[in-house]
Amino acid sequence: MTRRQAMAGCGGGLASLIAPSAFVQAAFVQVALAQAAYPSRNIKMVVPYPAGGTTDFLGRLVAEELKTGLGATVIVENKPGAATVLGADQVAKAEPDGYTLLMATSTTLAINKTLYKKLPYDPVKDFAPIALVAAVPFALIANPQLPAKTLADFIAYAKSNPGLAYGSAGNGSPQHLGAEMLKTAAGIDIRHVPYRGSVPAMLDVIAGHIPFMVVDLQPALQQIREGKLTVLGVTTTKRIAAAPDIPTLAEGGLAGYELVAWQGVVAPAGTPRVIVDSLAAQIATLLADPATRDKLTKIAIEPLTGSTPDSFAAYIKTELDRWAVVVRNSGVELE
Repeated sequence: MTRRQAMAGCGGGLASLIAPSAFVQAAFVQVALAQAAYPSRNIKMVVPYPAGGTTDFLGRLVAEELKTGLGATVIVENKPGAATVLGADQVAKAEPDGYTLLMATSTTLAINKTLYKKLPYDPVKDFAPIALVAAVPFALIANPQLPAKTLADFIAYAKSNPGLAYGSAGNGSPQHLGAEMLKTAAGIDIRHVPYRGSVPAMLDVIAGHIPFMVVDLQPALQQIREGKLTVLGVTTTKRIAAAPDIPTLAEGGLAGYELVAWQGVVAPAGTPRVIVDSLAAQIATLLADPATRDKLTKIAIEPLTGSTPDSFAAYIKTELDRWAVVVRNSGVELE
């Protein structure tokens, strides 16, 4: 007897048991109507870093596109702290209705899983991936008063001055891990000073309060051009189109050194797929625009096109494994 025949043989009694009640039917109708009307109120984009940095810039860029494409007001809320954990946890616990989004980073969705002994959210289970947005390169920068104009000069100076302080965007951030990778590769003794974002740390490098750091290149590019910072190399394997005169750290003597992070938009797990797809389509439109791509490329941000919710979800899983190796090699661990 087939499964179909067995079910048919049960007659109307079974059918009456499994038939949805009027209440359930009404609930389905309400959900469908709510999704059809999306968005019907303000959308909140949580940025887990302070204003002014790369994540904030990209979050506001996406928010403006969603405002234009969906006809909704998108409010950007900066919630920095604990290597993006505060902002990420807020979004993970929000209602999965498409009205709370997160401008997530590789720290949020890949690094923190290995970095923290206990994490209040699960990067795979607690979010609905929407779209990758951009890849972010970094640079090694120093205060101009530091007697080092090349990577070789810097390494020699650091070896002569053990315990040199460096800033970062926070414990476990790519900036932090990048400096620890430098420490190992160059054989230098340096001391970490965490900040609540890369821009505050960079401003302290300019002011001379800390001598150097690894920083996302976008917010530092203009400061470098104005001579407020000395740049000792970029962290990509090839020179960056926006700054072709800056050598890579590998060119400077650190063979194999590479550090590139990424940014993407996610929603709470359980967000209806129709809403996720609608948001993904708007982001795809943004990144396919030649003017947007040119704008990002000129400020050393690489737009990532072709992402889908499913491909982003798969990418997160591969990045968890890749960054786990980086975190373990750095020796950094947080409670």
